[in-house]
Amino acid sequence: MRCLLALLLVLGMNMKSPAAVFVYVSKAPEEEIQIYKLNPADGSLSEVETVKVGGQPGAIGFDPTHKFMYASIRSTNSIAAYQVDAATGKVKLLNTVPLTFGQNAAFVGTDRTGKWLISASYLGAQTVVHKLNADGTIDPTAVDTQETAKTAHSFGQDRENKFVFVPHVAPNAVYQFRFDAATGKLTPAGQAVGGKDDAGPRHIALHPTLDFMYTSDESGRSITAYRLDPATGLTPVQTLSTVPPEYEDKGGSTAEVKIHPSGKFVWISNRGHDSLAGFTIAADGKLTANGHAPTEEKPRSFEIDPSGKYVFGAGEASGKLAVFRCDESTGKLERIRTYPIGKSLTWVKAVELGK
Repeated sequence: MRCLLALLLVLGMNMKSPAAVFVYVSKAPEEEIQIYKLNPADGSLSEVETVKVGGQPGAIGFDPTHKFMYASIRSTNSIAAYQVDAATGKVKLLNTVPLTFGQNAAFVGTDRTGKWLISASYLGAQTVVHKLNADGTIDPTAVDTQETAKTAHSFGQDRENKFVFVPHVAPNAVYQFRFDAATGKLTPAGQAVGGKDDAGPRHIALHPTLDFMYTSDESGRSITAYRLDPATGLTPVQTLSTVPPEYEDKGGSTAEVKIHPSGKFVWISNRGHDSLAGFTIAADGKLTANGHAPTEEKPRSFEIDPSGKYVFGAGEASGKLAVFRCDESTGKLERIRTYPIGKSLTWVKAVELGK
């Protein structure tokens, strides 16, 4: 009997919780981050926790292991670090680091090692790197601050962790930096121009297997495909409109860009047209338009669930989250659920925990 109990104890200690996908939504007016658990069978969401963050949250990022979450608190010019419970998806505040006056992180995330936190400051015109401690906390003193230009909106990296790419709307360029993963230091490496004169690159995404990156072009309402040279960086090779021809003169702007885990499809969120514009990615990285899925009003943020089965469209103006089922053979989106969540949704992030 004692042997059996000992065996059960050992097995229990070594068993991991089953993997599950959790969805994190920033609600700026309420100063909260709402956490949901995804039902993979039908795309439904169940409430897990409402987290008070002491300011208006914007961008959310996770380290590569998903043990830690980082949130930009826009109204207090700070970034908060949280520990993530892999079994429940709940988070616990670790520390909050104030940014230098003028720095207001429009985007936060870690490098590919999870040792460095990188943020892009839209109004502060800077890209900033902080060291992350082993316990997930943010070291308060930045290890590097690069002056760029206003409208620094996000960042992306190559697979080798050697570059940091920072899209800028107004200068119409992606600023390039060589990245030293040992020190966290950035070295300017030129600029990749926007895909057309008024493109205004805002967000950027790396293809999972091809040497291509794609930008959402805010002012141009377009998507640009960039070829990625591991030695020199980005070169624009194709730019396509994200809105139908009949909408070209009606204003609006794009926001986010996300690539399906299969690498077959990419979407751009259209604010004004209020849609997710889909594109098929060919073997050579080039794009073909693949239709529009109407979504919530002013879709500043959207997300793809890690399995590729579902897409979440967050309405900044409506405060609702649309859930789409993705046809993984065609890339077509079908709305299956809509959740009223708050007054305004500024970010949505989905991660798989417990693997």
